[in-house]
Amino acid sequence: MQKIALIDYGSGNLRSVTKALQFAGAQVERIAGKPLPDDAAAVVLPGVGSFGDSVRQLRDRELFDPVRNWVNEGRRFLGICLGYQLLFESSEESPGVEGFGILKGRVRRFPVNGLKVPHIGWNQIHWGAETRTLLAGLPDDPFVYFVHSYYPEPAEASEIAATAFYGVRFAAAVATQTLLATQFHPEKSQESGLAILRQFVSSLT
Repeated sequence: MQKIALIDYGSGNLRSVTKALQFAGAQVERIAGKPLPDDAAAVVLPGVGSFGDSVRQLRDRELFDPVRNWVNEGRRFLGICLGYQLLFESSEESPGVEGFGILKGRVRRFPVNGLKVPHIGWNQIHWGAETRTLLAGLPDDPFVYFVHSYYPEPAEASEIAATAFYGVRFAAAVATQTLLATQFHPEKSQESGLAILRQFVSSLT
């Protein structure tokens, strides 16, 4: 059973994420301060709330640099919702606040244009062809659950793992050889979300 370090910085539904990861076959250890456990197979960063407050909480708990260093060292990482947005350089939600800057690009607010913002509910994502090769075993273009007013705009199109449409087509997930990050909530996405988490956990072996 793979050990996963779940970052607790006072933001996000940790109980639901913990149960979903355990169901996917992981042993979960909540981490509320440095250092990160060196024997963890991966770090998971969830998040619900504002970009700026989350950066502040991570810094206050001395977790900002350890998490950033973990990802920059090429160690396995899963980001969920705000934990996805924080990978980028900045967000329109919190001008002047720097994110991890691990991925180039910024987080933008949905244009209203008659749409309800935040975007809440089920929506279909479409995996890229390269993602299907990189992350074998993913469910085919599933419907997943979103709750967000902002979405990342990656500078590198090659990093986009999945897209969805809500007034604009946006990057619903990114992936590299070592990280996966999703704007949607896999822990709230029923069997499709659990399948994505199982794929991630099984890839750690």
